[in-house]
Amino acid sequence: MSPISSARTVRRALLSVSDKTGLVEFARGLAEFGVELVASGGTASALRDAGLEVLDVAELTGSPEMLGGRVKTLHPRIHGGVLARRDHAGDQADLAKHDLQTIDLVAVNLYPFEATVAEPGVSLAEAIEKIDIGGPSMIRSAAKNHAYVGVVVDPADYPAVLEELGNSDGALSQATRSRLALEAFRRTAAYDTAIQAYLAGQAEDDAGERFPSSLRIDFPRAAMLRYGENPHQKAALYGDFLEIAEPLHGKELSYNNVVDVQAALALILDFDGSESDASTVAILKHNTPCGVGGGETPLEAYRNAFATDPDSPFGGIIVSNRPFDIDLAFEVDKIFTEVLVAPGFSDEAMELLTKKRNRRLLRFHPERISREQLDWKRVYGGVLLQDSDTALEQIAGCEVVTERKPSDDELRAMAFGWRVVKHVKSNSIVFGAADRTLAIGGGATSRVDAIHLATEKAGRVGLDLRGSVLASDAFFPFPDGIEVAARAGATAVVQPGGSVRDDEVIQAADRLGLAMVVTGARHFRH
Repeated sequence: MSPISSARTVRRALLSVSDKTGLVEFARGLAEFGVELVASGGTASALRDAGLEVLDVAELTGSPEMLGGRVKTLHPRIHGGVLARRDHAGDQADLAKHDLQTIDLVAVNLYPFEATVAEPGVSLAEAIEKIDIGGPSMIRSAAKNHAYVGVVVDPADYPAVLEELGNSDGALSQATRSRLALEAFRRTAAYDTAIQAYLAGQAEDDAGERFPSSLRIDFPRAAMLRYGENPHQKAALYGDFLEIAEPLHGKELSYNNVVDVQAALALILDFDGSESDASTVAILKHNTPCGVGGGETPLEAYRNAFATDPDSPFGGIIVSNRPFDIDLAFEVDKIFTEVLVAPGFSDEAMELLTKKRNRRLLRFHPERISREQLDWKRVYGGVLLQDSDTALEQIAGCEVVTERKPSDDELRAMAFGWRVVKHVKSNSIVFGAADRTLAIGGGATSRVDAIHLATEKAGRVGLDLRGSVLASDAFFPFPDGIEVAARAGATAVVQPGGSVRDDEVIQAADRLGLAMVVTGARHFRH
C-alpha cells in the first residue's frame, strides 16, 4: 500500500487561527482523542482560557515571537515537523539528528485581508499588516505533505474531521487528506489573488489605469445548476450573486434564470425612483425587456409594462424597483411567471405568491451591487474586459438638432425610452410614452428592421403608436428608419447621432415634422 493511500493517525496538531469560530470545541475534541495541542500566541491563550493543555509555539521552537508578531511560526521545528515524509529514510534521519517531532494535523486560517480592504477608508499600511506570511507557509507545507498530514483551513470542516477521527481510531483517510489539501490550496490561491488585486488596484489608481496587466479571478462556487442554457449542458454559479439576489422561495435558479435576473437588475437599477414614475416594473423574457412601465403604484407600473406585450410575460421575469404589495401580487398571480424580483415583499404578498411552489421569489439588495465593476465576456483563449455601461444621459440637456423642439411630454417620454433601449439587444429601438414602453424591437440585423419588428408587434396587440417617441440605441445610417417611425405615429426621436448621413436623417425629420434630440452616446448591447 502506498503511503498516500493509507490512513494516518493524528498524534500532534498545530493550531494557529485568526478566526476562532469553533476553535475551542475542535481543540477539545482533538484532546479527547489524545492529540497533543500546539498553538501560537493568541490561539494558545484562547485554548488555555478554556482549560485546555497546550504547548506554545515559542516553547516548541525555543524562539519568541518577534517583530510585533510578524515572525512566530517560520521555524524548522514547525516546518520540519510538518514536511517530514514518514516513510523516507533521509527525512527520518534528519528528524532524529535535529530532535524534531512530526506534526500530523495543521489547522490554520489567515489574517482577514479581504475583510480589511473591503472596509471604506482603509489605508495601504493597514492592508499590508493584514497580509499573512506564516499562515500560508504552514498551510502550503501541510497541503504539500498531505500524504501524511491533514490540513484544515475552514472552521466548517472541524465537525467532519472530528467525526472521522472518532470513527477511525484517531486517523484521517487519504481521501480526506486529499480533499482538505485541495481546499487549502484553493484558499491560499484566493488569498494571494485578493492581495495582488488590491495592490494592483492601488498601482492602477496611481497611474490612472483601469485594466490590470494580468487578470486573475477567484470566485467560490455558490451553486450547481440543474443544467446550462440547454439540458445537455452542465452549469454552475460562482461568486456572490445569491447574496445580491437573495432567494426567498421556489425552485433553485437555472442558468437561464440567473442570466435573466442579471439583465433585470441592470435595467431596474436605471430606475431609482428619482423621476416622476417612482414605481417602475419591467417584464423580461430571454434576457431582454418585453415591457417597462412606470406609475404612482407598483400595480399601475406593472399594468403599463404588461400592456406593451401581453403575449410574452408568460414564463418570464418581473422586476420591480419597489417592494411587491398585495395589489401587485394579486395581479401578477394571474399568469405563470418564472421569477419575481424586488427589494422586498409585503407579508400579504408573500403569503399569496408562495402558494405556487415552483415560482421563484428573489429579494435584491441594491446596496450590495457595485455598478462600477468591469464587465467581461469569454472568448476562445481569453476574456474581453470593459467598463460597465452605467452612463445615463440627461435628455433635457442634450442637443436638439431639428427645427421643432420637443415638448415637455416628449422629453419625458424620451428620458423613459432612453433608459430602456440600452437594455434591449442591438439593433434596438423603443417606442414609448412618458410612463411606459409601447413597442420594442431588438436583436435585429438592421435598424429599420428593428422598427418594423416593433410596429408589427404593436399592430398585433392593438397598440396605437400615434404621439409616441422613438428611442434608438445607435445612430440611423439612413433616413428610412425615421420615415417608418413617422408613418407609425412617432412624433419625436432620441438617438446618439454620429452617422455620416446625419444631415440626411435630420432633414428627413424636419420634413416629417419630428423633433429630434441627439445624445452623443451609443448604447449597444451585443
